[in-house]
Amino acid sequence: MKNLLITPLVLLALLASLHAGADFDKGVAASEAGDYATAVQEFEKAAEQGLAEAQYNLGNMYANGSGVKQDYKEAVKWYQLAAEQGFAEAQYNLGNMYHLGSGVKQDDWEAVKWWWLAAAQGLASAQFNLGRKYTEGSGVKQDYKEAVKWYRLAAEQGLASAQNNLGLMYEEGKGVKQDDKEAVKWWRIGAEQGDAGAHFLLGGAYFRGAGVLQDDTYAHMWWSIAASEGQEYAKAARDLIVKRMTQTQIAEAQKLARECVAKEYKGC
Repeated sequence: MKNLLITPLVLLALLASLHAGADFDKGVAASEAGDYATAVQEFEKAAEQGLAEAQYNLGNMYANGSGVKQDYKEAVKWYQLAAEQGFAEAQYNLGNMYHLGSGVKQDDWEAVKWWWLAAAQGLASAQFNLGRKYTEGSGVKQDYKEAVKWYRLAAEQGLASAQNNLGLMYEEGKGVKQDDKEAVKWWRIGAEQGDAGAHFLLGGAYFRGAGVLQDDTYAHMWWSIAASEGQEYAKAARDLIVKRMTQTQIAEAQKLARECVAKEYKGC
């Protein structure tokens, strides 16, 4: 067996990597302790040595104004460096910066490019954003089938917003065969995660009798839950449906809502 020789250049690279890792760990510890100024200093040391995770974290510090003056251009600079190394979260955030025009000129095409790279690595939030872009035809040609593909990938990872949108695609028959039951299936999965949007959508399904048996009591129940979570449309919808319900039905709906919340939305 031949001896493995480590060249001086390889040894230097290993040492640099170890130093960068140590600086990064110090930055994480400082951040967790609420000492953001020190965290920035440590992340910067590691970032300048090429550590992608440190570059990403430093980008976050500048984007949020944590430990430094908020500076979107500086955030973009560090996100870009990490993104070019293939760091999915940095690619996603860089896409967000282009989407919003924060620190860079607004550019939907560039946003899609970076989200696609992150989505291809399995990042659910990037997959969801791609789904929205294909739904809207913004930065890409409108393509409902492609939107469904990306929503489904994110939904299967448990992202409630993607589950909601996938349900809407089934409800409207966009990119898939129209199927109210499939729509309700995805909304119920999101609802069980406590997502207010899913709660609102389920209320609508019961109100219309789409994918489920029409039931004002359950519509009121879901809209009451969604309203308590800050969904303004849910409050308006609930107040409207009350006009055609009896006092007994309203009392039952309120009881079901309390029980559903107590069960953490499971089996409601």
